[in-house]
Amino acid sequence: MPHQVVYVKDKHTKLFIPGPTEVKREIIEEMSDWMFGHRSATMTDLFTTITEDTKEFLGTEHDVIILTASGTAFMESSVMDCVDENVLCSTCGSFSKRMADIAERLGKKVDRLDYEWGKAVKTEDVRAALENKHYDAFTCVMNETSTGIRNPIEEIGEMMKDFPDTQFLVDAISALGGDYIDIDKHGIDVIYTSVQKAFAMPPGLSVCVIGEEAYKRSKETSSGAFYAGLANNIDYYKKKGQTPSTPSTSLMLAYRAQMKRMLEEGHKARSRRHLEMAEYTREWAKRYFDMFPEEGYWSQTVSTIANTRGLNIEELRQEVNRKYDMLFSNGYGKQLKERTFRIGHMGEHTLESVKTLTDAIEEVAGL
Repeated sequence: MPHQVVYVKDKHTKLFIPGPTEVKREIIEEMSDWMFGHRSATMTDLFTTITEDTKEFLGTEHDVIILTASGTAFMESSVMDCVDENVLCSTCGSFSKRMADIAERLGKKVDRLDYEWGKAVKTEDVRAALENKHYDAFTCVMNETSTGIRNPIEEIGEMMKDFPDTQFLVDAISALGGDYIDIDKHGIDVIYTSVQKAFAMPPGLSVCVIGEEAYKRSKETSSGAFYAGLANNIDYYKKKGQTPSTPSTSLMLAYRAQMKRMLEEGHKARSRRHLEMAEYTREWAKRYFDMFPEEGYWSQTVSTIANTRGLNIEELRQEVNRKYDMLFSNGYGKQLKERTFRIGHMGEHTLESVKTLTDAIEEVAGL
């Protein structure tokens, strides 16, 4: 029989999974306000506030779209809007593979730059592929949630300035907001995230930053995306200060409050806090287990740890949850389940909260 999990209202299980992450009670309570029209002046004020605050937090001059959707919507629309025919997709885990699969499903001609799970994308490999053939775009995940790899996006972005006709599309779903990156400086054309990760929000909104060249391509295409279309959303915002389609206004109220908190902390300070948690988790992992990803490319928001002790990870995580109301993740998919486990140290977590989890794992596992 499968394990039965019973939902208990008001029971707080502290989430150390790679998403969704912990959300502060006061942010959740922001969603309890009365409904208002999504074509009202109230909506214009709300949406322009969160859009401009997001631009300020990320330190970008590019356009920003905040959409009621998961990040996969922008994974799809960025390919639809920026790729006419040929796209190079780097794959080093499940989510980078998803983008390649989406591109193929959309009828694009996809060449894959494949890496063994746990290995990072190498700049020199991307350069060699781009020198060999013209591509409309190159796709890369900044933080591969399934393996704990953090790819060298900044270095790749600098290299890609030698290929100005190839768009650089970056999935930063489990990184942005917890791992600082200068989007404009490194020539990223499209980068997107989901708010239930390092933004520490309930699921349901995604954020995308779009450079000028990506906007132009989206504007010119005759077969691009509609709902998550880049130019479609940008143009409507510039004209109306709203969204083309009905948004989740309640989530956006919570987003407004959370973004104010993020601005108070600051992007670089927030990144330093995440790095502190990551460095502690890595040292702890090396003391009792080992890190799974290639050294030098370790994620700042989620650590994937090799199960070198042969523990029953599922039993361990359920017992930690039962005794301490804390939940971490098993390894991802058939490839990594039980071979690894994952600790999400992102969003509202601190070094102290991560230590409470590792202490609990030590006690339950008898380390």
